[in-house]
Amino acid sequence: MNAERIAQFEKMASADPSNEMAHFSLGNAYLQTGRFAEAATSFERCVAINGDMSKAYQLGGEAMIKAGWEDKAVAFLETGYRLSASKGDRMPQQAIAKLLEGIGRKAPLLQEEAETAERLREAGAFVCRRSGRPGTKLASPPMRGALGLWIADNISQETWRQWIGQGTKVINELRLDFTRDRDQEIYDQHMREYLGIDDEALKEIAGLAAKA
Repeated sequence: MNAERIAQFEKMASADPSNEMAHFSLGNAYLQTGRFAEAATSFERCVAINGDMSKAYQLGGEAMIKAGWEDKAVAFLETGYRLSASKGDRMPQQAIAKLLEGIGRKAPLLQEEAETAERLREAGAFVCRRSGRPGTKLASPPMRGALGLWIADNISQETWRQWIGQGTKVINELRLDFTRDRDQEIYDQHMREYLGIDDEALKEIAGLAAKA
Protein backbone atom coordinates (compact mmCIF):
# COMPACT_ATOMS: atom_id res chain seq x y z
CA MET A 1 0.00 0.00 0.00
CA ASN A 2 2.77 2.42 0.90
CA ALA A 3 4.60 1.63 -2.33
CA GLU A 4 1.43 2.42 -4.28
CA ARG A 5 0.94 5.71 -2.45
CA ILE A 6 4.55 6.70 -3.03
CA ALA A 7 4.31 5.85 -6.73
CA GLN A 8 1.12 7.88 -6.98
CA PHE A 9 2.57 10.95 -5.31
CA GLU A 10 5.83 10.67 -7.26
CA LYS A 11 3.77 10.74 -10.43
CA MET A 12 1.82 13.77 -9.22
CA ALA A 13 4.96 15.68 -8.24
CA SER A 14 6.64 14.81 -11.52
CA ALA A 15 3.60 15.77 -13.60
CA ASP A 16 3.18 19.09 -11.80
CA PRO A 17 6.38 20.21 -10.03
CA SER A 18 4.63 23.39 -8.83
CA ASN A 19 2.02 21.40 -6.84
CA GLU A 20 3.12 21.91 -3.24
CA MET A 21 0.59 19.40 -1.89
CA ALA A 22 2.01 16.69 -4.14
CA HIS A 23 5.45 17.29 -2.66
CA PHE A 24 3.97 17.46 0.86
CA SER A 25 2.11 14.17 0.44
CA LEU A 26 5.15 12.54 -1.13
CA GLY A 27 7.35 13.75 1.72
CA ASN A 28 4.89 12.39 4.27
CA ALA A 29 4.77 9.02 2.51
CA TYR A 30 8.56 8.84 2.39
CA LEU A 31 8.76 9.79 6.08
CA GLN A 32 6.33 7.04 7.10
CA THR A 33 8.37 4.41 5.25
CA GLY A 34 11.74 5.49 6.66
CA ARG A 35 13.07 7.14 3.51
CA PHE A 36 14.13 10.17 5.49
CA ALA A 37 16.53 11.90 3.09
CA GLU A 38 13.98 11.74 0.27
CA ALA A 39 11.28 12.97 2.64
CA ALA A 40 13.40 15.94 3.65
CA THR A 41 14.02 16.86 0.02
CA SER A 42 10.29 16.68 -0.78
CA PHE A 43 9.38 18.96 2.14
CA GLU A 44 12.08 21.41 1.05
CA ARG A 45 10.49 21.52 -2.40
CA CYS A 46 7.09 22.01 -0.81
CA VAL A 47 8.08 25.09 1.20
CA ALA A 48 10.08 26.48 -1.74
CA ILE A 49 6.75 26.64 -3.59
CA ASN A 50 4.61 27.65 -0.62
CA GLY A 51 6.55 28.98 2.34
CA ASP A 52 3.38 29.31 4.40
CA MET A 53 2.96 25.65 5.36
CA SER A 54 3.90 25.27 9.02
CA LYS A 55 3.32 21.52 9.02
CA ALA A 56 5.77 21.04 6.14
CA TYR A 57 8.50 22.67 8.22
CA GLN A 58 7.67 20.44 11.17
CA LEU A 59 7.74 17.19 9.20
CA GLY A 60 10.66 18.30 7.07
CA GLY A 61 12.71 19.06 10.15
CA GLU A 62 11.81 15.68 11.63
CA ALA A 63 12.93 13.98 8.42
CA MET A 64 16.22 15.89 8.40
CA ILE A 65 16.97 14.87 11.98
CA LYS A 66 16.26 11.23 11.19
CA ALA A 67 18.42 11.49 8.07
CA GLY A 68 21.29 12.75 10.21
CA TRP A 69 21.19 16.30 8.83
CA GLU A 70 21.04 17.96 12.25
CA ASP A 71 22.52 21.36 11.37
CA LYS A 72 20.26 21.66 8.34
CA ALA A 73 17.29 20.61 10.46
CA VAL A 74 17.93 23.37 13.01
CA ALA A 75 17.79 26.13 10.40
CA PHE A 76 14.70 24.60 8.77
CA LEU A 77 12.87 24.16 12.07
CA GLU A 78 13.72 27.64 13.31
CA THR A 79 12.19 29.12 10.17
CA GLY A 80 9.10 26.97 10.69
CA TYR A 81 8.86 27.96 14.34
CA ARG A 82 8.81 31.67 13.53
CA LEU A 83 6.28 31.10 10.75
CA SER A 84 3.91 29.03 12.88
CA ALA A 85 4.15 31.55 15.73
CA SER A 86 3.29 34.42 13.37
CA LYS A 87 0.26 32.50 12.07
CA GLY A 88 -0.91 31.26 15.44
CA ASP A 89 -0.42 27.62 14.41
CA ARG A 90 0.12 26.39 17.94
CA MET A 91 0.32 22.64 17.29
CA PRO A 92 3.12 22.79 14.68
CA GLN A 93 4.88 25.44 16.77
CA GLN A 94 4.87 23.23 19.86
CA ALA A 95 5.89 20.16 17.85
CA ILE A 96 8.82 22.07 16.32
CA ALA A 97 9.93 23.23 19.77
CA LYS A 98 9.96 19.60 20.96
CA LEU A 99 11.98 18.50 17.93
CA LEU A 100 14.57 21.18 18.66
CA GLU A 101 14.69 20.22 22.34
CA GLY A 102 15.22 16.60 21.31
CA ILE A 103 18.53 17.50 19.67
CA GLY A 104 19.65 19.79 22.49
CA ARG A 105 18.50 23.06 20.95
CA LYS A 106 15.93 25.64 21.94
CA ALA A 107 13.27 27.33 19.88
CA PRO A 108 14.37 30.74 18.55
CA LEU A 109 13.61 33.83 20.58
CA LEU A 110 10.64 35.77 19.24
CA GLN A 111 10.48 39.57 19.22
CA GLU A 112 8.08 39.81 22.15
CA GLU A 113 10.32 37.47 24.17
CA ALA A 114 13.36 39.60 23.29
CA GLU A 115 11.59 42.70 24.58
CA THR A 116 10.65 40.88 27.78
CA ALA A 117 14.27 39.74 28.22
CA GLU A 118 15.49 43.31 27.87
CA ARG A 119 13.05 44.50 30.52
CA LEU A 120 14.24 41.74 32.85
CA ARG A 121 17.88 42.75 32.33
CA GLU A 122 17.01 46.35 33.10
CA ALA A 123 15.32 45.15 36.30
CA GLY A 124 18.53 43.37 37.33
CA ALA A 125 17.55 39.78 36.49
CA PHE A 126 20.10 37.39 34.96
CA VAL A 127 19.10 36.56 31.39
CA CYS A 128 20.93 33.83 29.48
CA ARG A 129 22.47 35.25 26.33
CA ARG A 130 21.98 32.03 24.38
CA SER A 131 18.32 31.39 25.19
CA GLY A 132 17.24 34.96 25.87
CA ARG A 133 15.37 33.70 28.90
CA PRO A 134 15.82 34.34 32.63
CA GLY A 135 17.94 31.77 34.43
CA THR A 136 20.38 31.11 37.25
CA LYS A 137 23.82 32.66 37.08
CA LEU A 138 26.75 30.25 37.30
CA ALA A 139 28.39 30.35 40.73
CA SER A 140 31.85 30.48 39.13
CA PRO A 141 33.47 30.23 35.70
CA PRO A 142 33.23 26.65 34.37
CA MET A 143 36.80 26.81 33.06
CA ARG A 144 39.92 28.93 33.28
CA GLY A 145 40.64 31.98 31.20
CA ALA A 146 38.62 34.63 29.40
CA LEU A 147 36.23 32.11 27.84
CA GLY A 148 35.26 30.81 31.28
CA LEU A 149 34.67 34.37 32.51
CA TRP A 150 32.50 35.19 29.50
CA ILE A 151 30.41 32.05 29.99
CA ALA A 152 29.88 32.85 33.66
CA ASP A 153 28.74 36.37 32.73
CA ASN A 154 26.44 35.40 29.87
CA ILE A 155 25.30 31.77 30.07
CA SER A 156 22.84 30.43 32.64
CA GLN A 157 23.36 27.31 34.73
CA GLU A 158 20.42 25.71 32.92
CA THR A 159 21.94 26.24 29.47
CA TRP A 160 25.38 25.13 30.65
CA ARG A 161 23.94 21.87 32.03
CA GLN A 162 22.23 21.28 28.68
CA TRP A 163 25.56 21.78 26.92
CA ILE A 164 27.26 19.26 29.24
CA GLY A 165 24.70 16.69 28.14
CA GLN A 166 25.09 17.61 24.48
CA GLY A 167 28.87 17.73 24.83
CA THR A 168 28.89 14.19 26.18
CA LYS A 169 27.07 13.08 23.03
CA VAL A 170 29.66 14.89 20.89
CA ILE A 171 32.50 13.10 22.70
CA ASN A 172 30.88 9.69 22.39
CA GLU A 173 29.59 9.98 18.83
CA LEU A 174 32.82 11.46 17.45
CA ARG A 175 35.00 9.32 19.74
CA LEU A 176 37.04 12.31 20.81
CA ASP A 177 40.30 11.85 22.70
CA PHE A 178 41.36 15.00 24.52
CA THR A 179 45.00 13.94 24.49
CA ARG A 180 44.86 14.96 20.82
CA ASP A 181 44.80 18.71 20.17
CA ARG A 182 42.59 18.34 17.11
CA ASP A 183 39.91 16.51 19.11
CA GLN A 184 39.94 19.26 21.73
CA GLU A 185 39.49 21.84 18.96
CA ILE A 186 36.51 19.91 17.56
CA TYR A 187 34.88 19.78 21.00
CA ASP A 188 35.49 23.51 21.57
CA GLN A 189 33.99 24.32 18.18
CA HIS A 190 30.79 22.43 19.01
CA MET A 191 30.64 24.19 22.38
CA ARG A 192 30.99 27.64 20.80
CA GLU A 193 28.26 26.86 18.28
CA TYR A 194 25.93 25.49 20.95
CA LEU A 195 26.42 28.47 23.26
CA GLY A 196 26.01 30.96 20.43
CA ILE A 197 29.51 32.39 20.72
CA ASP A 198 29.55 34.49 17.56
CA ASP A 199 32.03 37.08 16.26
CA GLU A 200 30.72 39.71 18.66
CA ALA A 201 31.14 37.38 21.62
CA LEU A 202 34.67 36.44 20.49
CA LYS A 203 35.58 40.14 20.52
CA GLU A 204 34.25 40.42 24.07
CA ILE A 205 36.26 37.36 25.10
CA ALA A 206 39.38 38.86 23.53
CA GLY A 207 38.75 42.02 25.55
CA LEU A 208 38.51 40.03 28.76
CA ALA A 209 41.77 38.26 27.90
CA ALA A 210 43.49 41.60 27.32
CA LYS A 211 42.44 42.82 30.77
CA ALA A 212 43.70 39.66 32.51
